[in-house]
Amino acid sequence: MKFEVKTVESKAQPVAYIRRRCDVAEMPRIIGECYSRIMGFLVEEGEQPAGMPYTAYYNMDMKDLDVELGFPTVRLLDTKGDVMCRTVPEGLQAELMYKGPYSGLSAGYMELDSWMLDNGYERCGPVFEFYFNSPQEVEEAELLTKIAIPIRRK
Repeated sequence: MKFEVKTVESKAQPVAYIRRRCDVAEMPRIIGECYSRIMGFLVEEGEQPAGMPYTAYYNMDMKDLDVELGFPTVRLLDTKGDVMCRTVPEGLQAELMYKGPYSGLSAGYMELDSWMLDNGYERCGPVFEFYFNSPQEVEEAELLTKIAIPIRRK
């Protein structure tokens, strides 16, 4: 499967997030719990998400994932409890849009890795997945996920 890889100069983006460590099998539960807590936090703050929910992967150890689950926000908010707030820095990233079940996302990752190798780039930060819909809204074949990887020249 071929994907269109784009390079994008991303802007700095405030986010509200929760960071967790877990086994990949726990991800559906962790995602649901964390997104719900963050949405509750945003409601308390009188805010709405400024974009699609995301998961940032700081490693790819499927038995001990280090993940950040969050939402972009309009402005930098104050941290409260386990909901942290920060600004994701601006920078160059390689990205592609993947359509299909989450179980097939590895094809998108392989395409990005191949593109980086062929074009002289390397990763320089966590990998982000942005979810444009959910399994509760559409069939698995219709799921839309943007994979974005911060990059720099080797």
